[in-house]
Amino acid sequence: MQKNRILKYIEDVLTNMPSDWLKLTTHRLDIYDEAKAKTKFLEQFTNLFEHNNADKIALENLPTAYDYIRLGHPLSCVLEWTIGRLTDRNTNNIISFSSKTIPVLAILRKNLLSNKKTRILYIEEITTFFNPEIVKNIYGYQFDFKKLKSAEDFEKFEGSTILISQTEALYDFNINANIDFSVNFSEQLGSVLLINGVKNKNYISDIQHVRRRETIAMTPINTLAILQSLVSESIFEQKNIDTVSSKKIVLKTIKEITETNLKPLVASSGLSMQYAIMMGSVDDALENHPNKKIKFIVPPNCYGGTNDQARRVAACLKNVEIVDLPVDGDNDMVKSIDTVLTKIATEDAIPYIIAEIPTNPRVEVPNLTDLKSVLTKKRYTKLGELAVDPVFILDQTFCPNVHFLGEGKILSSVRTISYASGSKFPSGGKCTAGYCVGNDMTENLMQKIALHLKLCDNEATNYQYEILAKQMPSMNQRIINAYQNTRDFVNFIQEALPESKINFVSKDLAQQSFMPSVFSLDLPTKGNSEAEKETYKRALNLKLINLMITKIPNESKFCVSYGQLKGCYWTIPATSTQGTTKEGDKDYIVRASLSGNLDLELHKKVFLEFVNSI
Repeated sequence: MQKNRILKYIEDVLTNMPSDWLKLTTHRLDIYDEAKAKTKFLEQFTNLFEHNNADKIALENLPTAYDYIRLGHPLSCVLEWTIGRLTDRNTNNIISFSSKTIPVLAILRKNLLSNKKTRILYIEEITTFFNPEIVKNIYGYQFDFKKLKSAEDFEKFEGSTILISQTEALYDFNINANIDFSVNFSEQLGSVLLINGVKNKNYISDIQHVRRRETIAMTPINTLAILQSLVSESIFEQKNIDTVSSKKIVLKTIKEITETNLKPLVASSGLSMQYAIMMGSVDDALENHPNKKIKFIVPPNCYGGTNDQARRVAACLKNVEIVDLPVDGDNDMVKSIDTVLTKIATEDAIPYIIAEIPTNPRVEVPNLTDLKSVLTKKRYTKLGELAVDPVFILDQTFCPNVHFLGEGKILSSVRTISYASGSKFPSGGKCTAGYCVGNDMTENLMQKIALHLKLCDNEATNYQYEILAKQMPSMNQRIINAYQNTRDFVNFIQEALPESKINFVSKDLAQQSFMPSVFSLDLPTKGNSEAEKETYKRALNLKLINLMITKIPNESKFCVSYGQLKGCYWTIPATSTQGTTKEGDKDYIVRASLSGNLDLELHKKVFLEFVNSI
């Protein structure tokens, strides 16, 4: 009876759900409480269920589940809630993934750091995507790996037992006291993890964090497919979607945009791409330079996901360390790189530099000729031997149109990998898929990155390829249009509030194709002490943002994204993109991003209203 009630309610929800549940990649922050991500949504969703209320307006008024679809979304929460109810498990014990490998890696990571044994059991063949030797040798995870004859063929084990099952009924779990974690996977849809037993409750947040940093939640369209099969009580049928043409268009377009020759790689998100780059780099270093330390050089105030993921990789591998690279404000990226690389050379270590150009959030571009010189400079170890040259891993999300890697370009003679987040300009905010390219010097490294992208099952989904195929051909023109609006708005702010400090590219840099749609704004402040000044400025930041999103609700959003097809986005990096950054490295300033399609004059009018109020 309860099962029928649940399925009938979910059927009604799917009929009346807001279209944004399926289409948005970035959600409204005006109805989002980060401290209660997912929790608040599910509490109110459960209340609607108890009152059998699936009205469209009621569903539209539910608070945002997550601020960004990569982390989770209404449909993934509804799926996890439904499976939890049907299996008599807490919703938190059900976690869906776009990847079929990452839930297993998440458990292995937790057990590595906890020094706990793991046993992986499977019935259907999984070595086509799960390579136990690579997982052990490169990721450092240790486990027993055993193929079963039947679903009941297992004994007790001192440690964690993971059962991996291939099934299109991703909601139908083999629940047994001797199984700690059940992973149901589908080749086309992803996977669902069930965490079994109170004793494993402490795994939930750690596994969620892996989903946040190294992969993405199951996509809305795939989650919807499972929910539809659930309510119709029919097994999901694999569809032979022909993505060959979409994939061909995407790869061809990326090569044209970046002017590179090697085959591009496309991942389910920017961080999925970065994870493959990092693990591919580790693999490459271990193969070519065994027994040498691996150093990832990362700006301490860069995007929090980048910073956090890099440190998480280092936490699992004894031979990997993170080195801070000061790049913004009073620090010069080129000088910092020179200092860091010289020190690493004396240690005879392998340097991998992860940096954003332009930087985030100060939107600074280093002297590129000097950057090339410092990256190609020969350095020597303490013993006088030639040190290993660096690999420059360039986050080009702000300006994916700039040519860094092609023949004769500024970084063509430096081993360079460039990548970009797909939820920004590549898709215009329609999907999260990101991509990376390498110059001709990185052919072997790109092969390693491809290997780990496949192992983690983090390649872009079929639907993501379809979206990119439609959106990427217009990307460069959208970048130009958004830049023109941003330049116009920046010029207006400089005249309206000359005492503010604006971080944006110069017109000379724009002539070199650096045309970001993002700028940061350091508002004027006052007070009798530094503490008073900082408090005043932080309040002023929020006053500006709240005014913009209140006066222009259809276009101005309190959100971290940019590169969207329309609207304007406002955020404070210190409380959004720099969420996991050390407090002293955070930027309590306003970051704004404009699209090529918005009412610019209205934004100017409201900003002038703000100026007059202070």
